Amino acid sequence: MFFVMSKVFWFVAQPISLTLLLIVLGLVAFAGARRRLGYSLISGGALLLGLSVWSSLGANLLAPLEGRFAKPEMPPESVAGIVVLGGGLEGSINRARGGYELNSSGDRFVETAILARRFPDARILVSGGAGELLLTGESDADTAPRLLMALGVAPERLILENRSRNTDENARFSKELSKPQPGETWLLVTSAFHMPRSVGLFRRAGFDVVPWPVDYRTAGDEGYGFFVDNAIDSLQNTTLGIREWIGLFAYWLTGRIDQLLPGPG
Repeated sequence: MFFVMSKVFWFVAQPISLTLLLIVLGLVAFAGARRRLGYSLISGGALLLGLSVWSSLGANLLAPLEGRFAKPEMPPESVAGIVVLGGGLEGSINRARGGYELNSSGDRFVETAILARRFPDARILVSGGAGELLLTGESDADTAPRLLMALGVAPERLILENRSRNTDENARFSKELSKPQPGETWLLVTSAFHMPRSVGLFRRAGFDVVPWPVDYRTAGDEGYGFFVDNAIDSLQNTTLGIREWIGLFAYWLTGRIDQLLPGPG
């Protein structure tokens, strides 16, 4: 139920959908001779879209998330395993064409391949099932072996978890499959903005991981202003930032993470 409710809520709450909804409601208000309400709704939609596309709102939502965890200054000498969270592959395209097309979060898998060479004895756990409510596509855990093996990762090193639909299930199912032992070091690879929520959920699942953030979307020094990035990137950053903060709040409110913004230590 939580999965379905979260998907439905986000379908409405993301900036583009919410802007369109406000404009439609505004037009309905105009048709009902409620001009003041109509102006307010349409103006609100225009303001939301304008801030999302032309301001640094998105960068300022993402920056504190991306700065929460840093890669270790002294990497571990030995690593038992590497967990990479799905979300970096184009599921519908890969299902249709049988390839391994990457999306804007594809850095997760590029970095995993690099780490696999750096730590040749580490197991590689790919966690990611079908995380969409309506769209269908190949899960990242099903696509990833083609990509990682093409990059030189031996298939016997791979552990594939393709049941999870969200980060909470990523954490719980990954622990079930990997069975981490006391004293082992496991790296967690995911987008930097997604790392606080991921670490909080892995901690709650009892899976001690070392954060290894990748896929940064901000430089961290954008400041406040307009026209600091191209419109498409600004809109994507705003969408990601709103979704991640809503996700943190929802997971904290429902007791899935112990802190609103998990941090080091």
